[in-house]
Amino acid sequence: MNLDYLYLLDGNFHPDSRVWVYQSSRLFSLGEALEIEANLNSFTEKWLSHGAPVKGAAYLFFGQFIVLMADEQATGVSGCSTDSSVRLIKDLEQQYRVNLFDRTSLAFVVKDKIQLLPLSQLQYAADNGFIAANTLYFNNLVQTKKELEEQWIIPVKDSWLAKRVSFTPELL
Repeated sequence: MNLDYLYLLDGNFHPDSRVWVYQSSRLFSLGEALEIEANLNSFTEKWLSHGAPVKGAAYLFFGQFIVLMADEQATGVSGCSTDSSVRLIKDLEQQYRVNLFDRTSLAFVVKDKIQLLPLSQLQYAADNGFIAANTLYFNNLVQTKKELEEQWIIPVKDSWLAKRVSFTPELL
């Protein structure tokens, strides 16, 4: 699986640009992905904060992750502009019958595919070899462009999950 996404990020955004990652409960079909990308582009073109345009960008990565980015160095993001982005995501949830707000569903790269796992089954997955310390994990808690670039797709052992799971020595 090609996990190269960095070249897609707009280089004109400040490293401290605000980022929100929404993980879908399923992979979008190609047709859905094209529609969603059109909706995201339309939203960011009209995104406002107190009447001023937000320097924003939106991406659909790997057919399953919606990433919104706002460069607050250009325009501050207000509560109203954040609310409008949440409305967009909720509308997409309804339209495509997916969950985009479930923070207890974790995404990993397993056998060259993105696999979702409930947080409650994390230790079971480690105990049974489904995931290992070096398994790549999508850390959707990143908050800035710099974090998105450096800490989004990382080994489990380098994430906050490392404190919640133990691996048998042969799986390290």
